[in-house]
Amino acid sequence: MSDEPVAGSEQGDLVSRLRAVIAAKDEQIAVLKAGLDAALARLEASAERERRLELRLAELERRLSMDSSDSGTPSSKERIGAKEARRARQESERERRKDRKRGGQPGHQGKGLKRDPDPGEKKDAAPPAECRSCKASLDGADAVEPRWAQVIDARIIKMVTEWALPGLVCACCGTVTFAEPPAGAHAGSVSYGPALNAAAVLLCCYGNVPPERAAQVIGMLLGIEVSAGWVDKAAARVSAQLGKAGFEEAMLAALAGEDVLAADETPVNVLDKNAPAPEPAAGEDGQEKDPEEKEKPASGSPHVLITRTPDGRLTFLQAIGSRRKGSVAIAVPPGFTGYLITDGYTGYQHLLTRLTGIQQCAQHVIRRCRAVTKLGPGGLQNWAADVIAVLRDAHAAVEEARARGSTALDQQVLDDLLERYDTAAAFGRTHNRLRDWDTGNHPGYALGCWLEEYREQVFLFTRSFAVSWTNVSIR
Repeated sequence: MSDEPVAGSEQGDLVSRLRAVIAAKDEQIAVLKAGLDAALARLEASAERERRLELRLAELERRLSMDSSDSGTPSSKERIGAKEARRARQESERERRKDRKRGGQPGHQGKGLKRDPDPGEKKDAAPPAECRSCKASLDGADAVEPRWAQVIDARIIKMVTEWALPGLVCACCGTVTFAEPPAGAHAGSVSYGPALNAAAVLLCCYGNVPPERAAQVIGMLLGIEVSAGWVDKAAARVSAQLGKAGFEEAMLAALAGEDVLAADETPVNVLDKNAPAPEPAAGEDGQEKDPEEKEKPASGSPHVLITRTPDGRLTFLQAIGSRRKGSVAIAVPPGFTGYLITDGYTGYQHLLTRLTGIQQCAQHVIRRCRAVTKLGPGGLQNWAADVIAVLRDAHAAVEEARARGSTALDQQVLDDLLERYDTAAAFGRTHNRLRDWDTGNHPGYALGCWLEEYREQVFLFTRSFAVSWTNVSIR
């Protein structure tokens, strides 16, 4: 009986110690669990960070591989070797028939030099001295109808014209009045004429040659030394003269009277530095998307809008304060109501309220498709190459129909083309819908959705033969 309390006390101690051990274990387990959760969280964060870095790397590699054939990148900014890679790709894209010879095909209009039927100068070459076959002397040999050879060249002659400006004395007040010099000349000073001014404008504005280099070129070609400062101000002088003559109003009126125009914008700051910056436009952010990877500045920065006729008869470059739809709407000739050929920029879409229709430039679409075909995995993005083939087949079908004198594409031919187009676009949407990308939607998914949304505008040239399928020639 006396031992039972002792045994019960020992048992109680054992239970207490056991409970303490269990509590310590629970606390240790809780600490380990918290550490494990933290490690798992870090591992998940690291995996997500690695995934994002892989996506970012894929995006950077895609941008690095772009050139002027699959983006809006100008050829002057292409990477080294881009031209050779583009030529190799174009060769692989062409399907050459076995019986097709290299070079221009029958019926193709060549661009070689043509013989002038009325040359400004005629000369006789010395007759041959010996036979080209047996080397015998040709003295006293019979003459035959001569062959001909023409050389086209330019003769640059410096001309200096001095105008005498007579003065007459007024019999009434004795004031002497001198004659006014002709346009471009200034009394008592020396100036350059219209030919040199035209050369300066062409080199700087059309050729994009720096003023210093343009001055050197003029000096070497024309033998007349001009300053870089004079060359730099040549465009301003011409602009002032055109402004006085009402050129801008006349050009806009002429463009407005056309049935079809092509338009494109490019980020070039030609605005006065003192001009106020354009105000941000509220509610337009969602409409400023540009499906082409042009790396363009913000839509509120200065741009140049190029508007022209498809055949190049009229070309008008106009400075705009921003790329927003309001600025674009003002720059496009207000009276124009025909067809407009543009790239995928949505800023032109609101003009449909006054336009007959919009043709999405097929060359811009092909550029986007080429960019997507470079993406993986494997050949999953070959559907974009199918879209390119459809557009080229549609263009060929239109050209053949136009050559036959038709005014519309055969409906069955058009339906087949549209079916192939829809199938390819649907494949791009379906197989890229859930595919991750660093900047949001996968480019293949974005392109597939865009092709579906603007399907009618992409194929407008197949329904209206007056519309060209591309405006790429304005670049």
